[in-house]
Amino acid sequence: MQAMQNCSTSAMRRRRIRVLVVDDSALMRQMLQSILDSDSGIEVVGTAPDPLSARQMIKDLNPDVITLDVEMPKMDGLAFLEKIMALRPMPVIMVSSLTKRGADTTLRALESGAVDFVTKPKGVARDGFADFKAELIPKVKAAVSARVTASGQTRPQKSPPRAIRRRVGVNLIAIGASAGGVVAIQTVLSALPSTCPGVLITQHMPPAYTNSFAARLNQNCLLTVVEASDGERIQAGHAYIAPGGYHLEAIRDRQGGFKCRVYDGPLVSGHCPSVDVLFQSVAKQAGAQAIGVILTGMGRDGAKGLLAMREAGAATLGQNQASCVVYGMPRAAMEIGAVAAESALENIGKEICSVS
Repeated sequence: MQAMQNCSTSAMRRRRIRVLVVDDSALMRQMLQSILDSDSGIEVVGTAPDPLSARQMIKDLNPDVITLDVEMPKMDGLAFLEKIMALRPMPVIMVSSLTKRGADTTLRALESGAVDFVTKPKGVARDGFADFKAELIPKVKAAVSARVTASGQTRPQKSPPRAIRRRVGVNLIAIGASAGGVVAIQTVLSALPSTCPGVLITQHMPPAYTNSFAARLNQNCLLTVVEASDGERIQAGHAYIAPGGYHLEAIRDRQGGFKCRVYDGPLVSGHCPSVDVLFQSVAKQAGAQAIGVILTGMGRDGAKGLLAMREAGAATLGQNQASCVVYGMPRAAMEIGAVAAESALENIGKEICSVS
């Protein structure tokens, strides 16, 4: 009996997610360790004040996930992340300050292979700490099963795309994503021509990040990419990013076209901006004149909205499991019948073009 209990205890310990915390602030290291150790499924196996110390700890402790401060002495978080992804790829969650510099560096980190990020809470307010805890723990748990490679990209795909029915008169494309979405959205938009219908995008991001995200996309795509503004007319060849902390909807204008509605509202499906909010609005306003695309991300946001789009006659696409960093949102949409076809990430842009 004792032997069986010991085996059971060992199995439980093996299932715990081993996390290495890397941050130059002793207070932040303590906070991160306290939060993560409060969850029975997570164990902080070490903390490091800088990348040089962390490098040896990675070798000695073999963590499952690393939380990495964006800005540190001796070697900044981005440079260290690039070394990790080149030499020993593993899931990394960036811990960022809510500043423009922090946002720009974090976006570069996500492009370099980081799975996700969290922003440091302001001050020591209890509600801010609780929100930070509620965000960090699920992201660590999702990161452990994330797909990362030495290049920071998703694994190459060999399966052919599954085509969906071509239709005419498509006026809107709606895209939703979360963890892994920075690279996924850039991959999709880079395959779209400057003549494609207007694109509305909800990517789970806090304020101060989405404007930088739009600017980076605008530099790397044929489309004109901007952070959406309330009342802005949706034009072909343009993409509109939902601002952090605000919902984005499509509404009809008096000329028969569409414009953006951007507003502050409560969390929907746990998020603001919410993919469900975007998709529901497109289903109502555009119906069969739209294409809905759900990309990599944690949770279920977007599944019900994409189903509404499909039921309204829209074409719906989901990123397949093999190419997702986190196959959460696409899985949820697939399970309820919201996705007409799944495709590898590199094929989704082509699929959109073939449908519209």
